[in-house]
Amino acid sequence: MKIGFLFPGQGAQYVGMGKELAENFKSANALFDQANDILGVDLKKIAFEGPESELTLTNNSQPALLVTSIAALAAMREAGIDVEPSAVAGLSLGEFTALHVAGVLDFESALKLVRLRGTLMQQACDENEGTMASIMGLEEDVVHAIVAEADQVDRVDVANVNCPGQVVVSGTKAGVQKSIELADAKEAKKVVELTVAGAFHSRLMQSAREKLEEALKEVTLEKASIPVYHNVTGNQTRDIEEMRGLLGEQVTSSVLWEKGIRQMIQDGVNAFIELGSGRVLSGLLKRIERGIPFANVEDLKSLEKTKKFVDDLKVNN
Repeated sequence: MKIGFLFPGQGAQYVGMGKELAENFKSANALFDQANDILGVDLKKIAFEGPESELTLTNNSQPALLVTSIAALAAMREAGIDVEPSAVAGLSLGEFTALHVAGVLDFESALKLVRLRGTLMQQACDENEGTMASIMGLEEDVVHAIVAEADQVDRVDVANVNCPGQVVVSGTKAGVQKSIELADAKEAKKVVELTVAGAFHSRLMQSAREKLEEALKEVTLEKASIPVYHNVTGNQTRDIEEMRGLLGEQVTSSVLWEKGIRQMIQDGVNAFIELGSGRVLSGLLKRIERGIPFANVEDLKSLEKTKKFVDDLKVNN
């Protein structure tokens, strides 16, 4: 079996994430304590106890999600679940988690980068008021045409291509509102304006991208030990400088999640484990490739299910 590990992004957070694993596995707890020391912020308390308003702040949720995912992996290993990934991918900030697991970024560098990334993105939101909307039930090319027309009213971009029939648009309030009107006219199955701080993965994040790219120049990246599939291209790369560029570009570019998952499967990945808060990526996976086996680890119950999942895969293969 070739198993892909997946790591969630912003929006998957909830108060209490990682708490059960940290209380039961020393390695998971140690990661939260280490994160507190590195950042000088009680990230552990924010993740475990909230309040939700503090956890949802971009500069808190991004590092908290990263630590929760890495802690889930540590707990899985401490529990004796004998499985290593053949490839990794992460949604948006989850790409930093994937790069850490692949040995490209050390824990401290990954943590500081996502904390900075969250801060810069929040600043960009404050500078350029924007929003996002999820359009369901239309083909990707139809949404691209809608965005091209709406962009003539005000700036709007395709932010995420998550799975068949689910595309997220991002931009100014006027641009997104025009996209919603056009999607309704095209008889989209459902259109939902998202509750977000701003227009992520759009041109309105340009200032965040530029500052993050400056910070990335000072960070040491190592060669990936396993393939990492990137949001901007949907493909893998082992070239260190290309990876550095993609991490900056990702802030303003579309997240090609569906393409990346399909490419992983085409390259031989035939099972997935989602590590960290929630099961958003598992839900998308079901819509991208129905029937492919998957599991997730976010608490003790899901950890036990994943142990059985891995055991069954070994027996059947």
